Amino acid sequence: MDASNLNQLKQFIEQCKSNPSILNDPSLSFFRDYIQSLGAKLPPSADSHGDSKSRSFVVEESDEEMDGEKGNAGDEVEEEEEEIVESDIELEGEIVEPDNDPSQKMGDASVEVTEESRDASQTAKAKAMEAISEGNFEEAIESLTEAILLNPTSAIMYGTRASVYIKMKKPNAAIRDANAALEINPDSAKGYKSRGMARAMLGQWEEAVKDLHVASKLDYDDEIKAVLKKVEPNAHRIDEHRRKYERLHKEREERKIERERQRRRAEAQAAYEKAKKQEQSSSSRPGGMPGGFPGGMPGGFPGGMPGGFPGGMPGGFPGGMPAGMSGGMPGGMPGGFPGGMPGGVPGNVDFSKILNDPEMMAAFSDPEVMAALQDVMKNPANLEKHQANPKVAPIIAKMMNKFAGPK
Repeated sequence: MDASNLNQLKQFIEQCKSNPSILNDPSLSFFRDYIQSLGAKLPPSADSHGDSKSRSFVVEESDEEMDGEKGNAGDEVEEEEEEIVESDIELEGEIVEPDNDPSQKMGDASVEVTEESRDASQTAKAKAMEAISEGNFEEAIESLTEAILLNPTSAIMYGTRASVYIKMKKPNAAIRDANAALEINPDSAKGYKSRGMARAMLGQWEEAVKDLHVASKLDYDDEIKAVLKKVEPNAHRIDEHRRKYERLHKEREERKIERERQRRRAEAQAAYEKAKKQEQSSSSRPGGMPGGFPGGMPGGFPGGMPGGFPGGMPGGFPGGMPAGMSGGMPGGMPGGFPGGMPGGVPGNVDFSKILNDPEMMAAFSDPEVMAALQDVMKNPANLEKHQANPKVAPIIAKMMNKFAGPK
């Protein structure tokens, strides 16, 4: 090496010492590779180019992973959809505190009611009605209780006492008497009216509306109309509120089902893509069925195979049999063995034995066997699902053995 070249080299080395980042120049990549091959370790400033590549790669990978994590997190957030919190309903009208007094005396329905008892019951009722007109409700309750005990089969007596309990703002007691009246007479208008009014007092708006509508049909009066006017708006609001949230809950459940369906579909798609990549990866390796029958059949079979395989082999065996199999096989073998037959079929395979093999020729005329062979040709990975078929498995094994040649 002449002196001028040595001087230039020395100057270059001095520049590298003073400024190692010079080595980042892409045109000097050959020099970096050389000195590293000798075991030299570049200073960080000189190796920043390589580091940047590494960092760039890592960032890209981590970004992708982060995106995936974000996506998964988003899915979790979506799956963990907030619970539906029902809003309050704005209702109108006053309600009373439920009365928790001991149950009032009720009549014994098994007692035989005589004419004298009925007359005495009517006398007690008349006394009660006088007390009601005077606003003396406690006395009215006592007289009506006496009338009920004398004639426990009278729905009117229970209905009348229930109406007095309404005036006393004792809805639970009124409901007990109204139920007793309706048990005796299911068409008791007084029973439905008293129970409807009592339920309205307790804020049982929808139940109240039902009872009041029945009472109105049985024996309409203005008092029922006035109560319905106050009660129905609340019942409508409650009904609309319930329908709204039933719809929201149903829609939420449908979204949940749809997310689950999409998740399963995504998992199935991912599994399919993974299997496809594995199949493609294995098909690029020498040997084995996944990539086809090793090596192809270069040179083909000039002149075809005597006797022919009617129908030919459209799609053929990619990678081999360029001369084709003239005449064809019944039904053909469309699709071929993907990837051809890399690795070659030994030249000493006597294909006339295949053509003269009665078992194989009979199998080739069987639609079930041909369908299985076509399925395997389209996707060699499908071979496994046909292994249990006693008609197909022996033929595939026999073909593979014949193509495999001598051990």
